[in-house]
Amino acid sequence: MATHKSAEKRSTQNEKRRLRNVSVKSKVKTYIKSVLTAVEARDKEGALSALQQAIPVIAKAGAKGVYHQKTASRYISRLTRKVNVQIANEG
Repeated sequence: MATHKSAEKRSTQNEKRRLRNVSVKSKVKTYIKSVLTAVEARDKEGALSALQQAIPVIAKAGAKGVYHQKTASRYISRLTRKVNVQIANEG
C-alpha cells in the first residue's frame, strides 16, 4: 500500500488509466469480432461496413498508446486481408 502522498496519487492515476485501457481494449475486441462474424457469415457488405467502422477505433487505440502502434496496424492489416479474401472468393 502506498504511504507517501505522491505514491498514493500515482496509484490513483494508474487505476484510472487501467480502467480506461480495459474499456478501450474491450471496444476494439467487439469491433474485431463484428468484422470476423460478418466474414464467417459471408456477408460482403456487412464485412465492409464493419471493417470501415473498426479501422478508426483500432487506429485510435494505437495512437493513444493502449496498443502499440505496430500491434494496431497488424490488427487492421489482418482484418483487411480477411475481408479482401472473402470478397475475392465471392466474385
